Amino acid sequence: MGLIFWIIAGIAVVYLITLYNSLVNVKNAVSKAWANVDVLLKQRHDELPKLVDTCKQYMQHEQVTLEKVIAARSRVSDAREAHNVGALGAAEGMLRSGLGQLFALAENYPDLKANEQFLHLQSRISGLESAIADRREFYNESVNINNVAIEQFPGLLVARMFNFKAFELLKFAAEELKDVDIAQRFKG
Repeated sequence: MGLIFWIIAGIAVVYLITLYNSLVNVKNAVSKAWANVDVLLKQRHDELPKLVDTCKQYMQHEQVTLEKVIAARSRVSDAREAHNVGALGAAEGMLRSGLGQLFALAENYPDLKANEQFLHLQSRISGLESAIADRREFYNESVNINNVAIEQFPGLLVARMFNFKAFELLKFAAEELKDVDIAQRFKG
């Protein structure tokens, strides 16, 4: 009878260790996914002043739009550095809106549209935007896996015992969920 107890206890310990290691794995997957988003946000953060400076040379009458992009860039940076996922989602919406307006206004400036540096920065930032969207999706999937794992039984018990926490999804801002009126973006 004692041998059976020790075998069952041994199996239970091995199971708990496996479950704990699984929770550590999904928690670290969230951290890795966030790091991937963060790298892209930093790259875009570095490119935006170059874009604004290039646009300033041509768009003297569009200061409000340029200031909107810089202010949104600052909000994204602050939220990113504070690891405030909720604020980051809202700031991202503001930044994307500002960039959309900036690129639409650029249509009114043929010299700017022909500027090689502007074209390169526009392409680079658009590529970063796509990469950020992809990484944000991967981050949210990692968060979902983590949150489900720590809420399901028996992972719930191990998660509570070792203080595993749920992560916040990086949500889309309300503006990003609306249909985009492309014709409106190209009106001067």
